[in-house]
Amino acid sequence: MPAVRPSVLVTSILDAIQQSGGSVVYLSRSDQAHPREFLVEYLDEKFSVWVYIWTLTHGGRVSLPNEYRIQITSVSSPLRLNPSGYTVLMGFYPDLGMFAGFDLRRHRTFTTGSPSVQISIRSINEALQNGLAFNTKTNLEIAVAVRPDQFLNYVRSADALHKYGNDVQTMRLLERAAEAQEITQQDIAELARERQTLVATVSRYSRDANFRQQVLNAYEHRCAVTRAQLKLVDAAHILPVPSERSSEHITNGIALSPTMHRAFDSGLIFLNEDYLMLFNEEKVNELTNENLHAGLNQMRNMLQGRIHLPADRRQWPNTRFIIEANRYRRIPGYRGS
Repeated sequence: MPAVRPSVLVTSILDAIQQSGGSVVYLSRSDQAHPREFLVEYLDEKFSVWVYIWTLTHGGRVSLPNEYRIQITSVSSPLRLNPSGYTVLMGFYPDLGMFAGFDLRRHRTFTTGSPSVQISIRSINEALQNGLAFNTKTNLEIAVAVRPDQFLNYVRSADALHKYGNDVQTMRLLERAAEAQEITQQDIAELARERQTLVATVSRYSRDANFRQQVLNAYEHRCAVTRAQLKLVDAAHILPVPSERSSEHITNGIALSPTMHRAFDSGLIFLNEDYLMLFNEEKVNELTNENLHAGLNQMRNMLQGRIHLPADRRQWPNTRFIIEANRYRRIPGYRGS
């Protein structure tokens, strides 16, 4: 497999950051730059990310048919580190649009030539299913396979993943976390605090990514109200996360454009049990009295008829979540019911 064009590598990272739920600006002056520099906004936080990345190609050894590698070229040792953000060393597998993350501490310094770093293609295939997968090498080095929607999860946890991933107990919990299995406090009680934080973080981000992917796929990446796609759609919780009764189940999800998402979360619009998206007239009156009602008529025209729903009826919003969400947001007609 030949190396992909530099522009493909940059685009793959931009897409992955967006799929992870972040907003991103590419800062490097050219696509050929090493490292590629990005400014990311994610979870109300801004940070910079430097990415050293090359195409994953077959290792070439007949005795190791599953071995794929990057070859570190066109850079000098030691690799420069981001002084005010994250730095990661990665490979891109274009056939599946997947990534591999490598231990930068081990490979920052290298001898002349084209040093290579390996990962098993089996881990890439596992991550396609689970989001993250871990490949432990004979020297106990950990390589991490990364699905695009888990890109920021990996970036933010890379140092700890490579540092603690060779601990058997931590590894087993990380594998469960990557599969979005439930991790209880009892499960991680015997781990040191930093490892507890790592497992809890991976678990939370994996559940978020899993929820996002399931909801967007169910709604065909289409806003349930406007029907628009354009890669401008969020996976919103119907009953929001702060509620103790909230769930990551797909039936507590709905795909919405960012504007509709904010309107929904703020209680300006709400979903009823007949799958109609309606205005909360109390909020409308408040906005009108504050002379902040411009755009209401245009939005009202979009709230016509039943929302766009998944083809599989089992993925439709659960009316229990709808009712509880409307109580939670104090929608008139649901308070105290």
